[in-house]
Amino acid sequence: MSHETVYAIASGKGGVGKTTTTVNLGTALAQAGERVAIVDTDLGMANLAGFVSLTPDSMTLHDVLSGAASIDDAIYSVTENIVAVPSGTSLDEYADTSPEGLREVVSELRDRFDYVFLDVGAGVNHETVLPLGLADSVILVSTPEPAAVHDSKKTLELTERAGGTVAGLVVTRTLPDSDISHEEIATRLETDLLGTIPEDAAARESVYAGTPLIVYEPNGPAATAYRQLAADLAGIDIPDSSGADEEVTELSDESESESSSADSDGDRGEREAAHDDVSSAITEAESDS
Repeated sequence: MSHETVYAIASGKGGVGKTTTTVNLGTALAQAGERVAIVDTDLGMANLAGFVSLTPDSMTLHDVLSGAASIDDAIYSVTENIVAVPSGTSLDEYADTSPEGLREVVSELRDRFDYVFLDVGAGVNHETVLPLGLADSVILVSTPEPAAVHDSKKTLELTERAGGTVAGLVVTRTLPDSDISHEEIATRLETDLLGTIPEDAAARESVYAGTPLIVYEPNGPAATAYRQLAADLAGIDIPDSSGADEEVTELSDESESESSSADSDGDRGEREAAHDDVSSAITEAESDS
């Protein structure tokens, strides 16, 4: 296994597939038996709250960072081997948070899970920069579009200023007949190319089906690429998951939805997330983040 276990998934521009990458990398490793935590560190514009179908009075990372709750209170079991720590969506809650508390949160999750993925917000602010320095490595996510690549350069510079390390670049929505060199994009950014994720109609379909792509269409081109990326990061073999859609419980909705279960899950304090559909959550996350 790689010695790096905490990854910040970051992009300077919204809509490039950052949240989709986070969810599918985490799910691939969970399917391989690794214990995974996904954390929404976009404190101001959270989009993973619906991922666990929270009710208005549910505890989130906001409550943890304001001192009103423990990390156990904000951990929600999504499906086997994977949990989510969502941030709240209330501006009042955001105003009460102390982002510096994220250091302790990440430290505790590092000790309790095999892998921790920090879904970092786009843009330039303290909440964006802080996770870049807390992670073992930062994974840059970009499409081949010039604007997205330009913003990735800014994120790389922010990571350096935060004292973090960039693991490399993941280029999403690539086209087989394109004359764009993805290696050249990585070279221009002075980082390694970790992988490319091809454009795949199943990615959008999986959102509306309420299932992560690697479960919805496990042998499709994008799912295969995400599974290979996860295997490369962890240094383990992750076999294709044909039939996984029959074996793995759907991840819950990443949009605002009505219900949530707050049942205790042993001494870890995890609650089981309600399993509805994932539809608008990833859609909103990728268009707004």
